[in-house]
Amino acid sequence: MASLIDIKQRITSTKKTSQITKAMQMVSASKLGRAEEKARAYAPYVEKIRDVVTHVASGNSADHPMLVTRAVHRTGYIVVTSHKGLAGAYNSSVIKEVYKQIQEKHTSSEEYAIIALGRAGADFFKARHMNVVLEVPSISDHPIFAEIKDVARNTVQMFEDGVFDEVFIIYNHHVNSISQSLRSEKLLPLTEFHENEAEHDLTTYEFEPSEGEILEVLLPQYVESLIFGAILDAKAAEHAARMTAMRSATDNATDIIDDLSLQYNRARQAAITQEITEIIGGVAALE
Repeated sequence: MASLIDIKQRITSTKKTSQITKAMQMVSASKLGRAEEKARAYAPYVEKIRDVVTHVASGNSADHPMLVTRAVHRTGYIVVTSHKGLAGAYNSSVIKEVYKQIQEKHTSSEEYAIIALGRAGADFFKARHMNVVLEVPSISDHPIFAEIKDVARNTVQMFEDGVFDEVFIIYNHHVNSISQSLRSEKLLPLTEFHENEAEHDLTTYEFEPSEGEILEVLLPQYVESLIFGAILDAKAAEHAARMTAMRSATDNATDIIDDLSLQYNRARQAAITQEITEIIGGVAALE
């Protein structure tokens, strides 16, 4: 059995750890509320630009490269992870999914490329000598578009230039404070407008300038907005995952403290009993 001093030290250190995890839980809860609000506020913009692009793209014969499905020779994967840990399975679920897709679909590094948003994903794939072509190691807790605009625009440009024939984004979707779901969505080419054409009221419009010129501006902005929206969603999921992980750590620390306190009390009672026994034995020896 451990000594009283050892048990007391473990109780003290565990209490300090519990205080830290409790503070981190409260910080993550505060960040989560703001992240949820930002993601909700951004959603109407994405819906509106999708509606506008749908009317322009589905009601005319404009032939834009971002709308055309072509033979797939190289796939781009946008991987959204965090730049720090202590978030439970938040990063590992995304990384495992991307790794699985690459192993199943591709036979060489020439057939895919990874765009890593977050240090966790970038470090994992670079350590395994996988093809990481772009990366943003750190994204703030409450990101703004300026942080990822270069990567978003470069991704769109590489697709238009034929570097990628299709682009997927993999991230964790925020469901609620205790739940998240893994999403793997196809960003490019934009086939959804043709697939959902019958679902929209395609009123005839007159465009100035031409429909093609409008699409040249709107389609890249739309894809960039999808990437940024996914990042906002993923950040909310990250804060929720970290809050849940820290709450679990705090609960575990409390359980450990309770067990150690019970051990300490038993050891102290055993020591007292031993001292009493020795005193009684000494008295009996003197009689």
